[in-house]
Amino acid sequence: NIEILNLDMKPGNTLKVKGKIPADSVGFSINLGCSSRDLAFHFNPRFNESVIVCNSKCSDIWQTEHRDCHLSFFRGCAVKFFIEMLSDKFRVKLPDGHEVYFPNRHRYHKINFMSVAGGFKMISFKL
Repeated sequence: NIEILNLDMKPGNTLKVKGKIPADSVGFSINLGCSSRDLAFHFNPRFNESVIVCNSKCSDIWQTEHRDCHLSFFRGCAVKFFIEMLSDKFRVKLPDGHEVYFPNRHRYHKINFMSVAGGFKMISFKL
């Protein structure tokens, strides 16, 4: 697991995350917010359910999930995700070009915290 505490992501910025998904991965998450307790965006592909779950967390309480069944990548492959922060939402471009949208429920204007957890080996990231 990786945590970055001084990301300085703002609306208009795009985070590029490149990595490899191990063959035995059940799933992983890429999280953006102020802390692990307050997440503006939780991106969570789950291979056992064939779904991408997106959510937010406020004071350690999960909010309503958004599920997208367009899982265009798989265990054992290398992937690149582009996560763009807009003023009102997050847009994720998946490896095949499909886009997933999730609202910026907290109306954050700055993201300091990023974490990557689970079955994902991050090779690089660029903001």
